[in-house]
Amino acid sequence: MAGTKLSGLMSGMDTDSIVQQLVEVRKSRVDTVKKKQLSLNYKQDAWKSLNTKLKNLQSKYVSNMRFSTSYAKKTTKVSNSAAVSVITGENAVNGVQSLEVKQLAKTGYLTGAQLGDGEQNYTALTKLEDLGVTFDGNGEGSFAVTAGKTTVDIKVTKDSTISDVLTKIKEAGLNASFDAKTQRFFISSKESGVSNDFSITATDANGANALSKMGLQVSLAQDKATKTQYEKLAAYLDGTSSDDDIMANMSTLITDEINNRVAAYQKKYTSLMDTKTEAEKKITEINEKYAESPLKSVDEYKTLVEEKEKAIADLEAEIKKDEYATPEDKKAAQESLKDLQKELETLKTEQTDANTLVSKQEAIEKAQADMDAFAGADQYVTIEASEVDGKTVYTATATQKLQDEVADTFVAKAKYAAAALADSSSETATGATKVSGQDAEIILNGASFKNNTNVFEINGLTFTALSETKEGETVTITTQDDTDGIYDMIKNFIKEYNSIINEMDKLYNTEDPKLDPLTSDEKDAMSDREVEEWETKLKDSALRKDSTINSISSTIREVMSSGIEVNGKTMYLNSFGIDYLSYFNAADNEKHAFHIDGDPDDGDTSGNADKLKSMISSDPSTVISFFTKLSQNLYDKMSSLSKSVDGYRSYGNFYDDKKMTSDYNDYNTKISEMEEKLNDYEDSWYSKFSKMETAMAKMQSNANAISGLLGG
Repeated sequence: MAGTKLSGLMSGMDTDSIVQQLVEVRKSRVDTVKKKQLSLNYKQDAWKSLNTKLKNLQSKYVSNMRFSTSYAKKTTKVSNSAAVSVITGENAVNGVQSLEVKQLAKTGYLTGAQLGDGEQNYTALTKLEDLGVTFDGNGEGSFAVTAGKTTVDIKVTKDSTISDVLTKIKEAGLNASFDAKTQRFFISSKESGVSNDFSITATDANGANALSKMGLQVSLAQDKATKTQYEKLAAYLDGTSSDDDIMANMSTLITDEINNRVAAYQKKYTSLMDTKTEAEKKITEINEKYAESPLKSVDEYKTLVEEKEKAIADLEAEIKKDEYATPEDKKAAQESLKDLQKELETLKTEQTDANTLVSKQEAIEKAQADMDAFAGADQYVTIEASEVDGKTVYTATATQKLQDEVADTFVAKAKYAAAALADSSSETATGATKVSGQDAEIILNGASFKNNTNVFEINGLTFTALSETKEGETVTITTQDDTDGIYDMIKNFIKEYNSIINEMDKLYNTEDPKLDPLTSDEKDAMSDREVEEWETKLKDSALRKDSTINSISSTIREVMSSGIEVNGKTMYLNSFGIDYLSYFNAADNEKHAFHIDGDPDDGDTSGNADKLKSMISSDPSTVISFFTKLSQNLYDKMSSLSKSVDGYRSYGNFYDDKKMTSDYNDYNTKISEMEEKLNDYEDSWYSKFSKMETAMAKMQSNANAISGLLGG
């Protein structure tokens, strides 16, 4: 309070008690408004909960059931679910089919032989020479990895590591790893099926030696994909051993490979040149920016930034201690802090640009080195630049070096393939094992279907082969209308509808508790349990006799009770065995709920004949037509009830949420104004009593003075 509170020492009056009694009348007016606001809050909460349920009914059930496709439910039964599983699509055709699973799809998988004798501990960083690999001639070996339609030639030397080999195998599109615990390579295709299988073929004896020492050489009798690859390559010898003849036979392969290599080099060169040009452009931009004041070195900026950050931290600590003599000193310190922060920001910008200069220069040097590595007369391609539509285009041409290397590689592949096929030892396992990629095959109604996975989508059904059937065994596949699915959808809709209509009846018809919301003082005078019970009664009755509830309930009940014309005949819910209980049999606040005859979960009607399920089985089109139209009517009405109304209602809400929020905020304003006036009223009384006490004190003082002059 603004006024000075005196205790009534002079007057002997309990001024606090008197003032509070005077204020109490006006305070009760504030409490009355607060109670009205709290009642509105209870109403808002009750409506939010009911609104959510109404929206859920509309979106989850009513909206979907407007469309006939929601009733197009079919189910498929399988006589042997261990052999195959089936998912039924919308377009599945009713009928009985027979199916056999001839074989399952397999993924190509190579398990390498254990390296060494078990005493070593090889890791991904182990070099091939440490595995005992030796190379004759030029000191390198080569082998090719073919995955699907992609072939990657891999060259290795004694210094190549296990990690290097894994990286190159992965580049071919395979999964590859080395398990240090078991000391084995594991290589597999990324997808199952014959077309996704892989092969690892040695190009020369050195490559074969490397594969053997790495435990990756599988017997050709076991590895179908590798043997097939060798046979394709060996066929190019065509009875000759002349390199020129072999090259002539393989000319198409050689030309294609050269063209592919040239295209790859051209693309890489263009990318490198773009990188170089972009970096040069950025360097020029930064240099022009700092033409008048060149940038310092990266190291200098690092030191300057650290010093500036320390100065800022020290000054911030000083300001936080607040030990300045005057406010002016503190203000000056804060201004200095701002200046330091601006200087730091400038330094960091310059530091970023200095770092960019260094990184862009490094990018230029690396790009140039990469371009020099394969471009030029003595390298793999020569590059020519030309202008096309104002843009520089780079064209690559294969050098003789590239042509000879590709040709020699293919000749070596063909020769080694022929030698490998002629070598009987290649049919002998060396510890590595290979599971060849395999397609799945099923026989459906006598027709064979193959796929690289175990999943087949055929005529609206999705079959997943799980295990091979025994010789002569057939699996029966039966597809039919899912009457249970349609029944359950309608039943769940009725159940959700009943839940909401019963709740609205209960909320509307609840007894008046004849209670007002509690103020803070009133709560303090009661136990927690008493407060909880009091508030529960108020919340339960928040929507009692609510006109909006009555309107919504009446509207949707009217829709549910209306007739629907189906094939020239007017039908109602009771035409399908769905109806109300008699007034006297229905429980309070459940008199508008529907019950389905024959529903095993409904104690009131479970003993009746199940008319709904019977009609779904015998005349599904009538059932579907009725409920789609009913749902459309209900959807339209609910959409109308929840449309936006300016100043009153937001779109999608069934109650006046905007108006309630506005009213609630108005209460806040009114309560604030009333409390301010109440405080002023209280202060005015304290001020009056204070003046009275002061006057009485002065009178007492004067009386004492006179008494003293008169001698007591």
